[in-house]
Amino acid sequence: MIERIATTKKTKEIINNHAFTFQKRFGQNFLVDTHVIDKIISGARISDDDAVIEIGPGIGSLTQLLAEHAKKVIAIEIDKKLIPILEETLAPYDNIQLVNEDVLKVDINRIVEKENDGKPVKVVANLPYYITTPIIMKLFEENVPIESVTVMVQKEVAHRMNAVPGTKDYGTLSLAVQYYADTELVANVPANCFIPRPKVASAVIKLTKKTDRDTAPEDEKLMFALIKGAFAQRRKTVINSMANSGIVDASKEKLLAALEEAGIDPKRRGETFTLKEFIRLSDCLREIM
Repeated sequence: MIERIATTKKTKEIINNHAFTFQKRFGQNFLVDTHVIDKIISGARISDDDAVIEIGPGIGSLTQLLAEHAKKVIAIEIDKKLIPILEETLAPYDNIQLVNEDVLKVDINRIVEKENDGKPVKVVANLPYYITTPIIMKLFEENVPIESVTVMVQKEVAHRMNAVPGTKDYGTLSLAVQYYADTELVANVPANCFIPRPKVASAVIKLTKKTDRDTAPEDEKLMFALIKGAFAQRRKTVINSMANSGIVDASKEKLLAALEEAGIDPKRRGETFTLKEFIRLSDCLREIM
């Protein structure tokens, strides 16, 4: 049996053997808990029919288990110093393709086309917290053929993605993610499961891409502007927040008319709006404009 990378002993051994130094700018924190990795694999529902894109494999702690469950793993790593380490730690596996690129700059659609004939993949990642949102939104906005995205993120961010209307965590991130995907919290992960230990707790969240949304706005850009405007001054009524935000290119009178047409009370706060209400409001405002 191949020794697991995701233990404190093995991780320290690899780091020391290669004189590896952690790069703060890459947000590097390596998992050293096999139970957490098992939960990620289980939550992502990885099978031997799946092609998986892993973002930020590090030294291969999660990659190793992905390779044992999936048909193929495409591991995208930005740090060139980790590539020779990965080539060593993952040498026993012949179903892993390493890609030394910045995931925010690389054409992921091209990678999927080349490595999986353009068929949908599953994305699994232990993301640097400071670029969590840009990476996730890139996957959805660029219409990458994916089935799901199962990611380790800051616990607070996971709860914001999964939040429902009327709660303190609900906001623009909740609506942006839930517009594209159904959300499911998989596991909470304490800081002591990593080397080095992060200052915050983490969580694993699964985002299953919606293949057939019930409704979609006629103008996505307008809908997202309304969402941002509604939360620009969170404690104000939605009409005042939107009108004062400078984000929505419409007069207060037109916003009021659109809210009335949509059957929405302008005295409500944005945090009480459902996604469907934002879509309806967007379509009503578009007709008036």
